Amino acid sequence: MIIKSNNIVHRVYVLDGRSGCCSDDPRLSVDRHPLAGGGMSSPQSTPNGHFCKGISQHIVVERDAKVDVVVLVMPETDCDIRLDVRLAGEGAEANIYGAYVCGGEEKVNIAVDMHHDLPHCNSRQLFKGIAGGTSKVDFYGKIIVAQDAQKTEAYQENHNLLLSDGAKVDTKPQLEIYADDVKCSHGATIGRLNEEEQFYMRSRGISLEDAKVLQMISFISPVLEHIEDKSQRESIASRIEESIRQII
Repeated sequence: MIIKSNNIVHRVYVLDGRSGCCSDDPRLSVDRHPLAGGGMSSPQSTPNGHFCKGISQHIVVERDAKVDVVVLVMPETDCDIRLDVRLAGEGAEANIYGAYVCGGEEKVNIAVDMHHDLPHCNSRQLFKGIAGGTSKVDFYGKIIVAQDAQKTEAYQENHNLLLSDGAKVDTKPQLEIYADDVKCSHGATIGRLNEEEQFYMRSRGISLEDAKVLQMISFISPVLEHIEDKSQRESIASRIEESIRQII
């Protein structure tokens, strides 16, 4: 995918094994959507009853262009997501946001390479996930800043909540910087739900289950905020809340 100079592209991928949807419109099935093919694999059943899906995209962003990508992985979906983004013109910008909710035996692999080739380019990566059951999540993210890419601003975050002792998250954010006038950072966290917050909400008459749901929705919300279409954002938020209630 090439984002031509001065253009802005916003794209949402929803990977949902239960509905067979893998597109930026949850109302359309993968075989009907215009994104089908071009970098996306059709769902295939796995021995554990989940669906296996994949996204493999090479994205080139030209001068003064911008791309926003939101990737959402719903429960019962095994997936392999590979994004290779190249900022190939001055003033280019790329923002990659992702969220995943895993409550069973899912296997989710995410790999993002962000290449800053020229000066005055910006990028941000934010991935947030919830892992329960015996699910396994692997996150690999790398920012590569070339020697000539001065005045780069690049940020990467991966944050995770573990709901069970059997769930596992392996996160590897990396920076590879060859320029000296840049602003770059990366970070990762793996934690549990805050019991003090739960105690506070329960003291206000909220059930323990609802308190946990509110915590997890609040945790995922910073990703959902980047879905531009209000009706789509609300529809996806409702589906995520339903999914969360089923895994706690």
